[in-house]
Amino acid sequence: MKLTVEDLKAAAGLVYTQMQATPQYAWPQLAERAGCEVWVKHENHSPTGSFKARGAITFIDWVKRHHPDAKGICTATRGNHGQGQARQAVAAGMTARVYVPHGNSVEKNAAMRAFGADLIEFGEDFDVARQEAMRVAEAEGLVLVPPFHPEIVRGVATYAYELLTAVPDLDVIYVPVGCGSGICGNILARNALGLQTEIVGVVSTRADCVKQSVEAGQLIETDSSATFADGMAVRMPVKGAFDIYSRQAARIVSVSDAEVAEAIRIYYRDTHNLAEGAGAAPLAALMQEKTRMQGRKVGVILCGGNIDTEWFVTVMSGGVPEI
Repeated sequence: MKLTVEDLKAAAGLVYTQMQATPQYAWPQLAERAGCEVWVKHENHSPTGSFKARGAITFIDWVKRHHPDAKGICTATRGNHGQGQARQAVAAGMTARVYVPHGNSVEKNAAMRAFGADLIEFGEDFDVARQEAMRVAEAEGLVLVPPFHPEIVRGVATYAYELLTAVPDLDVIYVPVGCGSGICGNILARNALGLQTEIVGVVSTRADCVKQSVEAGQLIETDSSATFADGMAVRMPVKGAFDIYSRQAARIVSVSDAEVAEAIRIYYRDTHNLAEGAGAAPLAALMQEKTRMQGRKVGVILCGGNIDTEWFVTVMSGGVPEI
């Protein structure tokens, strides 16, 4: 997959019909902690509190053009993807069938329902819910929204385009990896702009199929994805995304739930922004690699701020949410 600057501009023009560009700020207290200039891309400021709103805008626009008779969509999510897809599908006059695993975020579930999703709990984790969504979409004639699709990536890449045109001399960007639309969007935007910025993927030590797959040179499925950073809680990497980041990401870094929790606390204390687990993971990776990053200019993607109140209270009390 390849995107040009013209592709990115066209996608951004479409995205901006439904939301505004999000800001990127250099926060001085983060710079003091990390020993480098730190730019935060605030995707937590989107209309769904997550970068996923962007890919939903471009994907549902594609559905309307290529499947004009579609009655509805079907997808699986841990919450942010589902909010974006429900928001756009319902606005387009379609139904939005959304599958989540049992025990999913209570507050993300409530948000999806508020955006109009027909929410169904199924299975013990995201990957099981995803397989059920695929089955139901085919059985009921709904448009399947996969976790990774060129039209989703085209929309997601617009945040990287914003960041890299605003701060084109970034040395490194840390981005969390679940199914891969975020890291691939950053890579493709970087390539389109002809920049040399290193793109570093971040996964959880408790959901590291992406790291294992890159190191092995082939797709590796893991047995568990039990991390409170639910945006990265994936057991099965997606081949289309793997084909991009395995060749073009600088490296994949893993962070523990304790490191993620500390990054959430740092974000709140230093910037007074809420970060969910996956949203804080890039900062956790930067802090892990702070010696390596000394004196450099670094971007971190705060991809979402949709953390449940109970988990946030636990984190800000010095704990780590149990899964």
